[in-house]
Amino acid sequence: MIIAIDGPAASGKGTLARRLAARFGLHHLDTGLTYRAAAAKMLADGVPLDDETQAAQAAEHVDFSALDRDTLSLHEIGEAASRIAVMPTVRRALVEGQRRFAQIPPGAVLDGRDIGTVVCPDADVKLFVTASPQVRARRRTDELQGRGLAANYDEILADLVRRDERDSTRTDSPLRPADDAHLLDTSEMDIETAFRKAVDIVDGL
Repeated sequence: MIIAIDGPAASGKGTLARRLAARFGLHHLDTGLTYRAAAAKMLADGVPLDDETQAAQAAEHVDFSALDRDTLSLHEIGEAASRIAVMPTVRRALVEGQRRFAQIPPGAVLDGRDIGTVVCPDADVKLFVTASPQVRARRRTDELQGRGLAANYDEILADLVRRDERDSTRTDSPLRPADDAHLLDTSEMDIETAFRKAVDIVDGL
């Protein structure tokens, strides 16, 4: 079984994906971390983020089994990842790895921005998880502050709006719901409600 979950940053798709993977006994891949891992390598090596050749090389060498969510969640890495994610060669390298991951038995839950449209267009279930920018910014702020990190709501909101625009308007694999995706707007939902709705969708196969 392959479950594809797409949506903008801080929509709750990652939490849903992890819980669905545990619920149905599937592997989980946060595909955003693969872009972050490539970006983190470039930052560590001091490579300019607009160097597509170097970015593609970093993408080709991402170890999918060693993605440290806590380390890769740093804001500057996320911003760098969003910049290299628009590069076609980077996307091709990582999509190939993501597809291989999805084929590992017994299946997987993948979350990202182009899973249902590009990475796994034949997924058994496709969800598009969204929420208003204001709700997402509040969630991200609370999450960071809860981990003892500095977080400014207004800055995070502005950053999310910029990333939404960049992800939605890029020419290669833009962020959009697949035609057969189930839309799940979590603006007015807590995680338990969203999780139950997602489980109902999967169980309804």
